[in-house]
Amino acid sequence: MPEATPEFKQRLREAFEEMHVGQAFFFRRTFTEGDVAMFCGVTGDYNPYHQDEEFARESWYGRLTIPGLLTGSMLTHIGGLLGFLATEMSFEYLAPVFAGETISCTVTVAEKDEERRRVKATAGFVNQDGVEVLRATFAGFPGHIRLTR
Repeated sequence: MPEATPEFKQRLREAFEEMHVGQAFFFRRTFTEGDVAMFCGVTGDYNPYHQDEEFARESWYGRLTIPGLLTGSMLTHIGGLLGFLATEMSFEYLAPVFAGETISCTVTVAEKDEERRRVKATAGFVNQDGVEVLRATFAGFPGHIRLTR
């Protein structure tokens, strides 16, 4: 792999320095049936819990659910604004998400590894009723912070 330019390395150092443990970032969105259709089309996730209304109606959820990774993808919005290059992610799905629900995601910086310039963070996802639907942890490298605080 080719070497990064000195300017790029400086940008990474500056982005890392801007982040601090306890710093939080927030994003909220309402999921639609169109979001599900596009996500399933792109990923090939044609799970009957997301696509087959009769199957879903007979399940313990009683209706179609949003794919877990679609909910988890809210991290990519925040990550994109941080220019974050993720090296690992872990998700714990706690409750279903349905079309029309509004999910709030809060990302919190948990650790900074000064030597490797690596950041670890946690994320919590709650629906409009305050029910926690998803927890996540991830790690990687911030590269170009474009968020206003």
